[in-house]
Amino acid sequence: MTVRDIVALAREWLGYESLRPGQEDAVRAVLDGRDTLAVLATGTGKTAIYQLAGLALGGVTVVVSPLVALQRDQLRALAKHPAGVEVAELNASDRAGGRVARELLTDGRPGFVLMSPEQLTHADVLELLAKSRPRLLAVDEAHLVSEWGEDFRPDYLRLAAAIQAMGRPPVLALTATAAPPVRKQIVHRLEMDDPAVVVGGFDRPNLNLAVFPFADDDTKNRRLLSHVRSSRGPGIVYVATHRHAEDLASDLNTAGVSAQAYHAGLSAKQRREVQDTFLAGDCRVVVATIAFGMGIDKPDIRWVSHAEVPGSIDAYYQEIGRAGRDGEPADIELFFRHADLGLNRFFASGGVTDEDLLAVASAIAEHRPANIADLTTATNLSAARVERALGRLTDARVVAIGHQFHLARRVDVDKAVAAASAVEHDRREVARSRVEMMSTYAEYGGCRREWLLSYFGEHYEGPCGNCDNDLAGRTAAPPEEEPFPIGSRVKHRTFGGGLVEHYDGTTMTVLFDRVGYKELRTAFMIHNQLLEAE
Repeated sequence: MTVRDIVALAREWLGYESLRPGQEDAVRAVLDGRDTLAVLATGTGKTAIYQLAGLALGGVTVVVSPLVALQRDQLRALAKHPAGVEVAELNASDRAGGRVARELLTDGRPGFVLMSPEQLTHADVLELLAKSRPRLLAVDEAHLVSEWGEDFRPDYLRLAAAIQAMGRPPVLALTATAAPPVRKQIVHRLEMDDPAVVVGGFDRPNLNLAVFPFADDDTKNRRLLSHVRSSRGPGIVYVATHRHAEDLASDLNTAGVSAQAYHAGLSAKQRREVQDTFLAGDCRVVVATIAFGMGIDKPDIRWVSHAEVPGSIDAYYQEIGRAGRDGEPADIELFFRHADLGLNRFFASGGVTDEDLLAVASAIAEHRPANIADLTTATNLSAARVERALGRLTDARVVAIGHQFHLARRVDVDKAVAAASAVEHDRREVARSRVEMMSTYAEYGGCRREWLLSYFGEHYEGPCGNCDNDLAGRTAAPPEEEPFPIGSRVKHRTFGGGLVEHYDGTTMTVLFDRVGYKELRTAFMIHNQLLEAE
C-alpha cells in the first residue's frame, strides 16, 4: 500500500486530510509485516495508527488496552461508517459484546476486538486467542508492560505467551512516553522481533517550563499554596502521598479555591466522582498522586505543578503532558527541594531480594500456579513482592507465562534465581541513575526543553524561549567538544555499551545499557581512552 493509499484510507474512514509525523511511518512498518513500537506524544493520533493498519490489513485486529472504554469511544465512528466495521469488547461482564468478539476471533471477520490486560488471566480467553489468527495485535499504553513506566501492570507479562499462541501476528506497541530504557523493556517483554521504532516529536512548545528551588519544606509549601491560589484556569498539583493530597486540597478549599484530592486510597466510586467533577469544570484543582491522569481528556488544563520531585523524568513528562492539549499556553512548575530526592533514592535502592526470587521460583517449579493470587498463597509474600520477583524472572527469560507459570526448559531453581538476581542488580543501577537525572534537570542552567528532549533521544537546538532559564537569559555552557555524535553508541571499559544523550560544557551524559545514566568528564574520557565508538 502506497503513502497515497494510506492517506486516502485515513480521509475516507477517519476524516483526516493528512497524516501527522510518525503516523505514516508506523502504519507502513506494520503493513510491511514488521513489529513496530510507536512512541508519539499525547494528542498526535496513536489510535489512528492501529485503526489504519487494521483497516488496511483486513481481518481482525486485537487491541489490548487498560482504557477499553476510551478506545471503544474512539472506534465508534468506524462502526458508523457506511461500509461499517465491527467493534466488540471481550469482557466477561458483557455477554452480548463478548459473543460478538468471540465470533470475530473465530471467523476472522474484519473488525476490532478490544480487551483489557486482565482478560489474559482467564484460561478460556487464552484458548480463544490461541484458536484465532488475528492480522494484528495492538498494545495500547505499552509503557505499562515496563516497570520503568511507573504504572506497571503485571497482567501485561502474559502478552508474550499470548502473542506466540496467536501465531505470532505483527505486534504494534503504542505509548506516549518512553525513554530508551522503557523502549528496551517493552521490546524485551513483548518479545518483539527486530521492531521498527518510530519516535515522533516530543516537543510541546506551548508548555512553559520552570523550576522553583527551595531550601526548606515550609517555605516551599507556602509558595506552592500561594501559587495555586493565584493561578488561572483548571490545573493539577501532583504530590507524593495520600496525606499530602488531602491536606493540600483542604488548605486550598479553606483559601477559597475549589479543590479535591485524588489518590489510590479513595474508593473507585470516589475517584470517578472527582474525575467527573474536574472534567465538568465544577472543580478547578485536583491534588493528586500518580494515580490520576491516564485517559483524562481535558484539553484546557492550564497548568500542572509538582509539589515533590517525581521518581523519574519519564513520570514527570507524562504528567506535565496533561496540560495544554488544546495548544494554548500552559505553565509547568516543579517545586524543587534537593532533600526530597532522599525518598526517591531510598525506593530506587530497594527492590527484589534473592529470598523473594527463591520463594517465587520454587513455588513456580513445584506448583505451576496459574495466577498472581496462587503465587502469593504459595509463597506467603505480598502481591507486590511477587509481581516484582516475577518481573525479574521473566526478564531473565527463566520463567514463562501461559496458562500457568513455569520454569523455562533446562532451567532449575538455582539457575533461575542467579539469572534474575543479575537482572535485579542492573535494574537498581538504572533506577538510581534515573533519580539523579531528575536532579540534573532541576538544577540545569540551560534550556530545559533542550535537556528534556535529549533525554528522550530527540535532538533539539535551544534556546526555546519558553522556559525559566531562557526567559531569564541564562544559557548552559557550550560543550568544549563533542567527540561522539548525540544518539551514537559508545563503549566504556567498565560500564559497557551506551548511548550518547547530551553534552554540557565539560561533561557528557551517556545512557549505559547496564548501569543507566552517567555524567562523564568528556576530556578525561578521551585522554585516557576510556570511551570509544561502538
